[in-house]
Amino acid sequence: MTGSVPDIVTDMPARSMVKSLFSFPSPVNEYAARIVAGMVVALSLAIILSRQSWLLSVLAFGFLVRVATGPTLSPLGLLATRVIVPLLGNPQRPVPGPSKRFAQTAGLAFSVTALALHFTVGSNLLTMSVVGVLAGFAALESVSGFCAGCFVFN
Repeated sequence: MTGSVPDIVTDMPARSMVKSLFSFPSPVNEYAARIVAGMVVALSLAIILSRQSWLLSVLAFGFLVRVATGPTLSPLGLLATRVIVPLLGNPQRPVPGPSKRFAQTAGLAFSVTALALHFTVGSNLLTMSVVGVLAGFAALESVSGFCAGCFVFN
């Protein structure tokens, strides 16, 4: 029919837009990845030091959207790619995207585990230990550039 509303399922531009939204970039800028890792360290330490359990949801949400969309919908990813890296003069060091996505998935597993421990077991020690391990791995990437998830992936 002429003039009808396009079907979103069959409309190629809409499908293309959704597909591009839910994709992970490859290559990834190593500088942006390290900055995001530094912000994960800061958020993890804030959770541990403040004992504000609601921040566990923020941490898990951040990993979830980074796994699903890369930096596109991630507040930390957007801050790193759109604000901090440009302030640093847009340094670029391309690295493969799939290994970084795997590392984000590992971070998601850790943050969801911490969230589940908080709500099921209620043990602050176990919950904060898992967040501490996550912070340690994020610190390794942020400070030294060693991505443990990438190492395991490769």
